Amino acid sequence: MTAPTQLAKAPRWTSRALRLLVASECVSLSGSAVSAVAIPTLAVLVLHASTLQIAVLAFLGQLPNAIVALPAGALSDRHPKRPQMIGADLAAALALATIPGAAVADMLTIGQLYAVAVVLGIAKIVHSAASISYLPVLVEPHLLQHANGRLGAASSVADSLGNNLGAALIAAVGAARSVIVDALSHLVSALLVWRIRTPEPAAPQPQGRRSLARDIREGLHYVAGQPTIRTVIAALSTLSFGLAIMNIYWPYYLLAVLKVTPTAFGVIMGFGGAGSLAGALLAPKIASRIGIGPTIIIGFAVSPLAQVPLLLAGPGLLWHSALALVLAVQLFWAAASGTSQRSLRQTICDPRFQGRMQAASTTMTAGIRPLAAAAAGALTLYLGVHITLTIGALFQLVPVALLLLSPVRTMRDMPAPPPRSALPSARKKSP
Repeated sequence: MTAPTQLAKAPRWTSRALRLLVASECVSLSGSAVSAVAIPTLAVLVLHASTLQIAVLAFLGQLPNAIVALPAGALSDRHPKRPQMIGADLAAALALATIPGAAVADMLTIGQLYAVAVVLGIAKIVHSAASISYLPVLVEPHLLQHANGRLGAASSVADSLGNNLGAALIAAVGAARSVIVDALSHLVSALLVWRIRTPEPAAPQPQGRRSLARDIREGLHYVAGQPTIRTVIAALSTLSFGLAIMNIYWPYYLLAVLKVTPTAFGVIMGFGGAGSLAGALLAPKIASRIGIGPTIIIGFAVSPLAQVPLLLAGPGLLWHSALALVLAVQLFWAAASGTSQRSLRQTICDPRFQGRMQAASTTMTAGIRPLAAAAAGALTLYLGVHITLTIGALFQLVPVALLLLSPVRTMRDMPAPPPRSALPSARKKSP
């Protein structure tokens, strides 16, 4: 039995809490995009890091996805979410502030950048686990699609603006001082979250003392036992694996083999960003027109198809233009599908497991990327870049098959959320 489709109705953006959450995410993502440019620049140009040290820096930044996500999800379900979001932002701001301070004192080292990368990775996971599971508290289930669409659009804009701002700031004031912008963005994000006054549902109080490990096991058991959520996360993880194999060598292939200039590469990425923005904004309308299930499946199916022009392409403006258009289409449907599948998971998930469900997704999708990187390296060593890219594209057919064989295929309307009677009572005061 499904709930009536109400995706065509926009959420009430007069909701102060929702506006504050979107603003918080947009500000912190913009700042993070600045650091994503500034910190590697510091490592390469200021500290003269070796290729091994650069690889270690990137690895440490991704490591928390595999290690911290599950405990962060359990904590999100166990404790109020706003304080966790605020604490994560403050920890990130403090870690980032050490970089310009050490640079001014001429004491900056690659070891310090390693430590900051780990702290930022942990803070991001904790904040994300809390904020994603907090969204269903702020909006009704039938408005989650619109809210996720706005968050996705804000993420696309923030990421693009942050990267451009980071490049401009590095040129103007240097890489170390540019990091101050990210530190300030996390402080602003914490302030915006602090101003949210919407009460959170009271977390169910367990009888007796419970370990975090038990909460994690219960979360994994819940995800494994929920057919739709289990299938969507499995599809996401296999798609992530295939894309990660390709993404290792995708820039190299464009720049070295297809002779794309750096300027043209930027233009191609710009087209992709525009497609992602449009897909996030139009996701609710698409889902209301063709159904939530087809929207999700089309997004997954477009991904392997979009790799065909890349594998057939050669040098020249015509091919470069085609790749830009194809990337825009791919990321359009990726954003529409991503917004839809996230809303679906949030809607049907038991409120007691929202944080752990998202943590399981993060662990599966992001935690698998180091394995994909190792596989890509081995494949390239023995088979070459072009065949490795082909294998990555073919692997992306697996999640399409998983979804076509699942209940998602027949979904037109958003499924009904858990009964209200099953929800814990709300607190009278916000935490």
